[in-house]
Amino acid sequence: MLPIRGRDLVGLGVNGHRFGLGGARHAMRLVDQAIEAVDATSYASMPIGLLSGGEQQRLRIAQALVGKPSLLLCDEPLLSLDLSSQSKITSLLHDYRKKNGAAIIFVTHEINPVLPYVDRILYLANGRWLIDTPERVLQSKTLTKLYDTPIEVLHVRDRILVVGAEDVALTAAGMHHAHEKDIGDEH
Repeated sequence: MLPIRGRDLVGLGVNGHRFGLGGARHAMRLVDQAIEAVDATSYASMPIGLLSGGEQQRLRIAQALVGKPSLLLCDEPLLSLDLSSQSKITSLLHDYRKKNGAAIIFVTHEINPVLPYVDRILYLANGRWLIDTPERVLQSKTLTKLYDTPIEVLHVRDRILVVGAEDVALTAAGMHHAHEKDIGDEH
């Protein structure tokens, strides 16, 4: 088995021929900067097979950014990341977009970390789609029509939860029964 380090993985994102003489040193600096940007310096020299899913994900994001693309296609880039890391990565991608004038297409099931940064949502359900602003798409009435089943969009603090209406009823009933049981156990 050939152990590929995290640093090597990120280096695969560098288009080396465009740097000319001294390009290797420049490419190494770019790799180091990308690794630092995703807070992966402490484990970048480890074999990727020994890293957690979240650590590997950070390195993949560094690999995507190191080549300075004008278009980023991000397929579930927040997968395996904790909430704090999700926030840092979405902020990093937003800053990259602003600084480089890049376009980012973000495919995700977890919308909350990206909501502060998106201007349009393409929502896919049941072979249908809707594209509009987050405020217009993420509404109970809109998603109920798209899914052709009752959907509730709940706002809890600064997060949005999208659930089927039956799930809401079951969850509320389950919480009610659990509460009654807890009270009954105290007596």
